Amino acid sequence: MRILFLGDLVGRVGRTAVIEQLPDLVEEQQLDFVIVNGENSASGFGITEAILQDVLDAGADVVTTGNHVWDQRDTLVYIERQDRLLRPVNYPAGTPGRGAHLFTARNGAQVMVANVMGRVYMDALDDPFAAIDKMVGDCPLGDVADAIIIDVHAEATSEKQAMGHFLDGRVSLVVGTHTHVPTADHQILENGTAYMSDAGMCGAYDSVLGMDKEEPVNRFQRKIPGSRFTPATGAATICGVAIETDDRTGLAQAIAPVRIGGRLEPVLPPFWSAS
Repeated sequence: MRILFLGDLVGRVGRTAVIEQLPDLVEEQQLDFVIVNGENSASGFGITEAILQDVLDAGADVVTTGNHVWDQRDTLVYIERQDRLLRPVNYPAGTPGRGAHLFTARNGAQVMVANVMGRVYMDALDDPFAAIDKMVGDCPLGDVADAIIIDVHAEATSEKQAMGHFLDGRVSLVVGTHTHVPTADHQILENGTAYMSDAGMCGAYDSVLGMDKEEPVNRFQRKIPGSRFTPATGAATICGVAIETDDRTGLAQAIAPVRIGGRLEPVLPPFWSAS
């Protein structure tokens, strides 16, 4: 199975780039399943229902989030009727929405996607390891699910790496989001799980994490907020990671970064061109 995961959409330029280019990617690369982290897509903070629908209509099968999931207050209401929008699974019981769900891919395969938030330098949610362990136990790879994708929305690379090794051999992909910078550590772990510490963002990289440079630089210099953060408006780079899984085991056979457009060096998975 051919799966694409795209990192955090940041602002108008990030979401526009994905909405415009994803349909062609799905068709040309014969993608079976697409996950997009959309938590910064509405002016950099949260996601509206209209933006969510645009991303889904462009070819995303599910949209994940993170610590900005509730920045658009209407999300507390509409997330209940949008089963393809996930919030972190380790929010306390009774939180609106869902953190994991089993989806049907274009090829008919069953794909479990879970969104979990780390606790190091983040809000103190419930134990992410216990939450994911229960989810994987309830929906084992190769039995209930043909593939399992975990979006670890976390600040600390060490916490993301620990989650990767914790789940190695039990899921198809563990990929980090939140820090908005693509890492170079994409790999298949010892027991067959694909891993990448951060998929990067889909946004303007002539920026500070997708935001216009002036205000972040000002705050680092003066330690005084001057104005609201606003998303940068330069050319966007689409960043993410692609994997191919074994049809029998659901484990990863190949992993590679994806970077399209904008300022970063472009790269496409070599196994895409081999199709």
